Amino acid sequence: MPTKTFTSGRIRRADYDTESHQLDLHWDSKTVLAYKQVPQEVYRRLCSAPNPATYWEDRIAEEYPKALPMKSSATPDGAKKLGDLFGGGD
Repeated sequence: MPTKTFTSGRIRRADYDTESHQLDLHWDSKTVLAYKQVPQEVYRRLCSAPNPATYWEDRIAEEYPKALPMKSSATPDGAKKLGDLFGGGD
């Protein structure tokens, strides 16, 4: 799964699943927004954009259906610890 880390701006990381065409965007506010049916070319352009947050706003936010974040990015450490404590159903 390709991942791009950004060192500045509001988007901190972008994860892209080439099989499901899902894009997960990790923001500086610790939220994750996920979009499905995103072409790989859109992911590539996001990664090379001078301002990825502006590219997201102009080309992704309203164009692609929202999704649940992928499992690897949807389970923060705190949620895992609570799941271990109260029985996360694993």
